[in-house]
Amino acid sequence: MKKLASKIIGAFVLILMMSTTAFAQEDTNEERPKGPPSVKQIFKDLDTNEDNKISLKEAKGRLKKDFKKIDTDEDGFITKKELKNAPKPERKERPRN
Repeated sequence: MKKLASKIIGAFVLILMMSTTAFAQEDTNEERPKGPPSVKQIFKDLDTNEDNKISLKEAKGRLKKDFKKIDTDEDGFITKKELKNAPKPERKERPRN
């Protein structure tokens, strides 16, 4: 009887571990971006007043940091055309193990 209970508990623990691992893998795959966001997505996320321009006040992160470089006509706004023509940020090299 003890052997049967031990086998049942072992099988239950194994199933639990396998399902937890599968769930964790599923979750992390969804969180990772598939690449840089598109211009359309950036405007959807940042153009809060929907005027088809991003002001310094609306900009965030790297876009805010590099605002003056991207705003080539220096009107205080980034248009879709300016964003498309913006210099691509340099990628940091990953340390090799």
